[in-house]
Amino acid sequence: MNHSPMRKLRLALSAVGPGLFLIGYNIGTGSVTTMAKSGAEHGMSLFWALLLSCIFTFVLMIAYGQVTLVTEKTALNNFKSHLKYGNILAIYIVIALILGELLALMGIMGIVSELLQEGGRLVFGNVIDTFWIILVLVIALYLLLWYGCYQIFEKILTGFVILMGLCFVVVFFMVKPSFTALLSGIIPNVPNEPGAFRLVAAMAGTTCSAAVFVMRSTVIAEKGWDISNLSGEKKDAFVSAFMMLFLSGVIMAVSAGTLHVMGLRLNDSVEMISLFEPLGGKIAAFILILGITGAGLSTVFPIVLIAPWLISDYTGKPRNIHSPLYRILGLIGILFGFGMVFMKQRPPALMVFSQAFQACILPAVAIPVFILINNKMVMKDHAAKTKMNIGLIAVILFSFCTTYFAIVELF
Repeated sequence: MNHSPMRKLRLALSAVGPGLFLIGYNIGTGSVTTMAKSGAEHGMSLFWALLLSCIFTFVLMIAYGQVTLVTEKTALNNFKSHLKYGNILAIYIVIALILGELLALMGIMGIVSELLQEGGRLVFGNVIDTFWIILVLVIALYLLLWYGCYQIFEKILTGFVILMGLCFVVVFFMVKPSFTALLSGIIPNVPNEPGAFRLVAAMAGTTCSAAVFVMRSTVIAEKGWDISNLSGEKKDAFVSAFMMLFLSGVIMAVSAGTLHVMGLRLNDSVEMISLFEPLGGKIAAFILILGITGAGLSTVFPIVLIAPWLISDYTGKPRNIHSPLYRILGLIGILFGFGMVFMKQRPPALMVFSQAFQACILPAVAIPVFILINNKMVMKDHAAKTKMNIGLIAVILFSFCTTYFAIVELF
């Protein structure tokens, strides 16, 4: 039976729903700022850190998905059920992830409101106060949370991911970056400059994020997949990791091929608009605003859901998005979006801190899944093979390295 191209596209997108959901969560304003800052200051020399982060993200997504499909339990529930001191570990992960994500939410809403303010200036010539922009976004998000469901969120995030990807690719060709500079700067190294370690930790924290893997378990459960979907889960993880690498690489390349060549440094997303406007004109600047705003808003949905999802995961109770618990926690989370209005700290600085903080949590999610996936009583015939174990050991070593980088820079 023949299907139209649009129907085939919709079927393909629905088959990788969890992956697209996590792309929307993972590539946010923090990712954009970090990748653009890395490209502007160091060219493509830190691309190796991005590549490793995406490879290890792929490994951990497969591992968490496989354990979830075999046990039919989500991540924290598995930790409690099958690990010694798993209850304490699960509580630590819940607290650490919620604190980290609330910090990130404040930074994201601050950056998105400033970008929309800049977009209003470009289009209408007027500057709207960021408080009113955040208020409109908060009301819209809460209405969506009140009436929505996972399937709706998945479709919205898919739309944001497509918008984000198209915008960054269009800007890449509009500003015409120096391909010679891109190729010459791709040799791996860690520049001997202040802040280089922090950038590596932030790149790992924003790409190979601890929250992604715990949420991976939940979104697979929300999708209704079972052990028969094991092969599809691996394909979904590959699409997700590859798109994270592609989109983040494009952002880094745009910055490396233009700002780095011109000797310009980058401190935040709004500054990126003002730097790119002379290169590509107002149209390029506006498309960039759309792309970064799409990245930011696609991250907000999962962040608002993370607290109630983690509590459901920990308690083993059903995930009912319309329950009083979800609506109260969702409201509290969304209200944190006003945080930057009352803080003196700049949004990008808060984002870098939250990303480095995420890097410190990575060992706490990499080691437990390594133990679980090798437990033959739990996994039966689906216990990890040699290749998976090599990959997971590499992830654990990488997580210790990025945690060290983060601690050195933060303290």
